[in-house]
Amino acid sequence: MNKRQIAVLGGGSFGTILANIVAGNGHNVYLWVRDKAQAQAINETHLNSRYMPDYSLHENLKATTDLHTAVSGSEMIIISLPSSAFVSVVTAMAAYLTPEQLLVSTTKGVVPGGFELMSHALKKVIQGQPIGVLSGPNLAKEIAKHMPTATVIASESSELRTRVQALLATDYFRVYASNDMFGVELGGALKNIYAIISGLAAALGMGENTSSMLMTRSLAEMSRFAVCLGANPMTFIGLAGVGDLIATCMSPLSRNYRVGYALGQGGSLEDIVNELGEVAEGVNTLKLVKHQADELGVYMPLMNGLYQVLFNNLSVADAADALMKSDQSSDVEFVLPREL
Repeated sequence: MNKRQIAVLGGGSFGTILANIVAGNGHNVYLWVRDKAQAQAINETHLNSRYMPDYSLHENLKATTDLHTAVSGSEMIIISLPSSAFVSVVTAMAAYLTPEQLLVSTTKGVVPGGFELMSHALKKVIQGQPIGVLSGPNLAKEIAKHMPTATVIASESSELRTRVQALLATDYFRVYASNDMFGVELGGALKNIYAIISGLAAALGMGENTSSMLMTRSLAEMSRFAVCLGANPMTFIGLAGVGDLIATCMSPLSRNYRVGYALGQGGSLEDIVNELGEVAEGVNTLKLVKHQADELGVYMPLMNGLYQVLFNNLSVADAADALMKSDQSSDVEFVLPREL
């Protein structure tokens, strides 16, 4: 490909990784961050010491705090921000966009204040722009070590899918395509809830039987909820569904897993989140999914049990007991419908 200009909004772990991959592929990249000291340090040391201290950054990558500088002239803008900051930054960015620029969200969460995914927020704020979402089992610290990794770009635009695949392709990072943007995005958001449950179970010394039960029943809940909202259930047997769920539910590198593990060791939710120092999207997503599932009447016993433990002081033992004593049902309801 010819040399291109790309912008990545968000200087966290994953945003830094994606920016560096694109820069390493020979393109000019602006990495937008809020903190001037962070931007200056990145440009002087070629390191993001706050999030990726041992990861050398390519000379084609330049950090900036000026949103106009980052966005103007960039053929693609990759948005890798916490859900809490997503709408405000996108709204500010909208004034600098031209119709041909491609927008890609990597944010795995739900917009606060209602059940709205990032693609929906983008379409509301920026109309007519080609939009995609990138999601999958992408633990940033493993990608930084060039461990073979794959992800999914989902979009209604075949041009956008092809362009993202070309920009991010390396011998250690592979990008698969999907047109189920909603399903891919829901998979990335929902799995964070179940990573907390898996971390909690691990801290309590549960075995492999329990772990496999939790992950497969988590997948059943995720797909049940997503299909109710219009997603394709087949998406959940791919990287953005079961792939991301496995990685997040099994790895201490996952922030949400670490929240669950610390809870299982007796920590308070507030102290754990403050100590983590990075956003654990699962806590916020849990509240929003609980409200939406209740409104829609979607059966999600694992999600509901975690909600009761975190916010209504239910003991983990009582939550587990309620789960094991709940009504028997079918395994895969797309094969044998669940009896209500």
